[in-house]
Amino acid sequence: MSSNSQEIRRSILSKWHETLSKYGNLFSSDSVSGTSPPSVFVGSHNYPKVFVGPMVPPIHGNTELLDSPEKWKGKTLEEIINFRLNLVRGIQKIPIDQTEGRYIENLQEVTMSSKPTDLDLIFNKKVSSNISIDGESAPFGPIGEIKSANFSGSISTKPIEKIFYDKDMKAEDAVLKLYNSGIEISKIQKCFSIGMLGKKRKLVPTKWSITATDDIISKSIVDEVLENNIIDSSKVFAYEHLGNIFSIILFPHRWIFEMVEAWYSNGILGFGSDNEDARGINHPPHIAGAYFAAKLAVSEYLLKNKIQAGVLIFREIRPEYAIPVGVWQVREGIREAMKQKPQEVINFNQALEIASAKTSVSKTEWIRNGKIIDMIRQKTLLDYF
Repeated sequence: MSSNSQEIRRSILSKWHETLSKYGNLFSSDSVSGTSPPSVFVGSHNYPKVFVGPMVPPIHGNTELLDSPEKWKGKTLEEIINFRLNLVRGIQKIPIDQTEGRYIENLQEVTMSSKPTDLDLIFNKKVSSNISIDGESAPFGPIGEIKSANFSGSISTKPIEKIFYDKDMKAEDAVLKLYNSGIEISKIQKCFSIGMLGKKRKLVPTKWSITATDDIISKSIVDEVLENNIIDSSKVFAYEHLGNIFSIILFPHRWIFEMVEAWYSNGILGFGSDNEDARGINHPPHIAGAYFAAKLAVSEYLLKNKIQAGVLIFREIRPEYAIPVGVWQVREGIREAMKQKPQEVINFNQALEIASAKTSVSKTEWIRNGKIIDMIRQKTLLDYF
């Protein structure tokens, strides 16, 4: 961890403690009353009995922004972390196959809600105002075990309500129907997590539901993209936010996809990468959920523009990204990159030069730590269909 990262973390922690000194009584009580964005969270610890509950700030009003990644464009890392730290997480331990019962059904209603929802939670004991920022996992505000909960009435989002009551629809089909209805991906992920989709419903830890949703949607989009004509020149897109630099190359080729990540650890550059051809990825990606988030964002662009291409993504994770805030920022960062005007070049090598130059990592290092050159050279039967 670089000194720059440590300084950023210290600064954020210092400002959080300033907030606590002013409003500490709101975060160290045995109860909380506030308006949920709406937000729910399903943990993975102790699986298959997991900690499930709503996320509630100790304030009333329009709190939607606190848990709406699609609306965080232009926000600083510190602002986003403060959004998360202000959400008090209430929990009860629930078996993953228990998707009915008053508590879970109330959480499902909160998730379906079209607007922020008022909640009153009473905990078994005072919640601690201590929070953990370790640089590895996304930060949380205080956590309290729920003794009782009072949920105010909510107005359901109609497409979600319809899917919720259709218990003959497969979970994958439900995800795609919601996506095609214009429901935000972060909202679909919550529905998936709290056991609202599919024939055999169960609670799914939030971090797993995020990856599953991105995977289902991106796979469906790529199936459509495979029917499109291949582009005839290479294009380079780029975008930087939250200490992440994204450099994306589209090049003339049937769909192949690779994402290479570079990061800094104690001044040493580390790498990770994953790739696929038209048959899809055949192993759990080493770079985890970031892979599917990136694939979703770039495949959306191809579908919208009715084109097909090979795709290479470089992601440089700078020391300024001191506290991970979730793979949503990969999806939204690449979505934003694809809105920029690309640099168009004649050949792939030129594109590599331009894309690499937008980062502080050399072209040689990017290529050495990926397999895109081998993938392009490798002629399989798929190339000829």
